[in-house]
Amino acid sequence: MNNDEKFILKFRFKLLNFKLKWYFCSKQITMAGNSYGTLFRITTFGESHGEALGGIIDGCPSGITLDLEAIQQEMSRRKPGQSAIVTQRKEPDDVQFLSGIFEGKTTGTPIGFIIPNTNQKSDDYSHIKDNYRPSHADYVYEKKYGVRDYRGGGRSSARETASRVVAGAVAKQMLPDIKINAYVSSVGPIYLEKPYQELDFSKTESNPVRCPDEESAAIMEEYIRDIRKQGDTVGGTVTCVIQNVPIGLGEPVFDKLHAELGKAMLSINAVKGFEFGSGFCGSKMKGSEHNDLYNPDGTTRTNLSGGIQGGISNGMDIYFRVAFKPVATIMQKQESLDNQGNITEMTGKGRHDPCVVPRAVPIVEAMAAIVLADFYLINKTYA
Repeated sequence: MNNDEKFILKFRFKLLNFKLKWYFCSKQITMAGNSYGTLFRITTFGESHGEALGGIIDGCPSGITLDLEAIQQEMSRRKPGQSAIVTQRKEPDDVQFLSGIFEGKTTGTPIGFIIPNTNQKSDDYSHIKDNYRPSHADYVYEKKYGVRDYRGGGRSSARETASRVVAGAVAKQMLPDIKINAYVSSVGPIYLEKPYQELDFSKTESNPVRCPDEESAAIMEEYIRDIRKQGDTVGGTVTCVIQNVPIGLGEPVFDKLHAELGKAMLSINAVKGFEFGSGFCGSKMKGSEHNDLYNPDGTTRTNLSGGIQGGISNGMDIYFRVAFKPVATIMQKQESLDNQGNITEMTGKGRHDPCVVPRAVPIVEAMAAIVLADFYLINKTYA
């Protein structure tokens, strides 16, 4: 064996060794991205059909009197089985706080909590044990981690957002003067055309769709019911309005307030789009039309900026829209891929939302509250 052959053999061995190391390491990847926030920080845990969900809220200041009933009410807004137009999985989503609260007040230490799962039906997912559902995380999840919890998607299930709602409810009480109101502004082709200034947010919870315009809500509800009868699903948008925000939250470079709000919203399951202020419509306008001219007190006559300029809140209302895709699980036959590389036919089974936007409203509010609480603490620390 000459030197060239030895070199080639040695190279092949090193290459094989590298591939083996990569293979085994790729099968033992630790999941990152379970925490959100800098100073006000939430770490979540749990799977859709595991024993419980839960989380740890770190950075909440001491001395805040918490209304635990208000926190539970936020959970009730998100929980499954709350109406005929959402998933019929019955979960009370009762929050059990384990630490960080004493005699009704925060202690400044980590707030630990769990949300027991009480209505798991893992058998509903046995038919997809060896199949990857279209437009779900099934395939990429298994390829990345080498293992997959097929029971409702496991960690990638939207049930994880229950823990976010707990953290958001705490953040809301940390910032009582800031008002956060989200509502459903469209379902499929049905749009609420009224600007938010003409809406009464107190009516948002008066119907199962969570649209504050009663006429539009009735049309949306009927449309969702019809979609469910077809065994199909539909998407929609949630609009969020944040009022009484102080001037100065956010930074002008990478930590822009709207950039962080966008990241927070896009981290919610099924979200496909985010726009704030004039959004994409602003791209069609001239500068002379789009500029928000000042009043003597520093407020602006218009608010196409959406309450944020240069990444920093300006004291005006912050408003944005979040677009949700249709739920990927449909009760119709469609092609899927099995773990042997075969195209097979499957039909959705189990309890699923025909439209996620009614239950997404409190999740959008929660993530907005977490972002604002975090920036509030950052501003106090570094201002």
